[in-house]
Amino acid sequence: MDIQHKLEILADAAKYDASCASSGAARKDSRGGKGVGSTGGTGICHSYAPDGRCISLLKVLLTNACLYDCHYCINRRSSNVQRARFTPEEVVRLTLDFYKRNFIEGLFLSSGIIRSADYTMELVVEVARQLREEHHFRGYIHLKTIPEASPALIEMAGRYADRISINIELPTQQGLSKLAPEKNLARTQDAMGHIRGKIEERHAEKRKPEAPKPPPFATGQSTQMLVGADDSTDAVILQRADLLYGTYRLRRVYYSGFSPIPEPSALLPIKPPPLVREHRLYQADWLLRFYGFKVEEIASAAAPNLDLQLDPKLAWALRNRATFPVDVNRAPREILLRVPGLGVRNVERILSARRYARLRLADLLQLRVPMKKVLPFIIAADHTPARLGLDDDSLRARFLPPPRQMELDFAAPPVAGDIDSVRSGEL
Repeated sequence: MDIQHKLEILADAAKYDASCASSGAARKDSRGGKGVGSTGGTGICHSYAPDGRCISLLKVLLTNACLYDCHYCINRRSSNVQRARFTPEEVVRLTLDFYKRNFIEGLFLSSGIIRSADYTMELVVEVARQLREEHHFRGYIHLKTIPEASPALIEMAGRYADRISINIELPTQQGLSKLAPEKNLARTQDAMGHIRGKIEERHAEKRKPEAPKPPPFATGQSTQMLVGADDSTDAVILQRADLLYGTYRLRRVYYSGFSPIPEPSALLPIKPPPLVREHRLYQADWLLRFYGFKVEEIASAAAPNLDLQLDPKLAWALRNRATFPVDVNRAPREILLRVPGLGVRNVERILSARRYARLRLADLLQLRVPMKKVLPFIIAADHTPARLGLDDDSLRARFLPPPRQMELDFAAPPVAGDIDSVRSGEL
């Protein structure tokens, strides 16, 4: 099989992995005459997916052959798909050729499990080693690691990669036991804990005065969870994400909506979840990380799934009307962050501007605050929401999307794909 045919198979097989963003990489380049590439975006010719996502990494599998039989994976052992396998040298050559042609700014490399976890991990690490040490490649490298691999190999991966990740796949061991029997949640989290320890160890070494520069290690780790492949509620998914952020300091948790695959297992649902569910989980994730919300506030035991018609911050505000209206001239930062429509940047602008004058609606417009969404929940120098005369039901109806948009939001995805960035905007 020629390398072009391999690339067609293995690049297509890699599209199901969403956790490949390059944010947080240490900036480095090849100025000085030695090496190839840069983690900066200057001079990169980006390509775009049909839905507008920017793609600037060579995203590929080393092989789509696999010993594991995860029911939701198109590359599972029992799947009837055409198999292919790169050698490490072929991936290195492809990466350098694509970079020199200005098509990419880095490499995202994953793999099915062949022979054993350690054998596969050795091949993945060898690709990164050749790029860094033999070709002095300075571009971005993201390696997908295998939790069953030895800690020494995962540590080597972190030495060569800007970011490493381990996919947790499902939020509970019960779900994994049913759909991915070879995988173990505790083992995956142990590997995440080891990676976190190495990252923190390097940061501690860098802070020591007059100490020699420590060897490089990945700047962070991320993971991915499937949505809709099992019966886990949004509350369960967000609780697991919150635990991963707090315990293992993950940079990102990605949510990938389950999409039916050819010749699916009888254990899988017939239909995928609506596209909007994945989007709501990203918005809820944003609230946990940047807005000071707790999981129980977003998805409670009484209502464990997110409202698909409204974004989670607006849904929370409608459930907690006693908190509002909020005076934009007096309220503290943590309260302003809970106002629907006020994002982190909006709040910082308000806090800065109100030091000099009482804010009016015209001032909020100048600060680019989305007035339609904000007005029912705030008090300004010349505004009180009592004038709007809206009760709870009419207020909810005011924010519901039009019927045509709801039809699109609740549609099933036609094909599986990756999510390269949070699509939340200002909440």
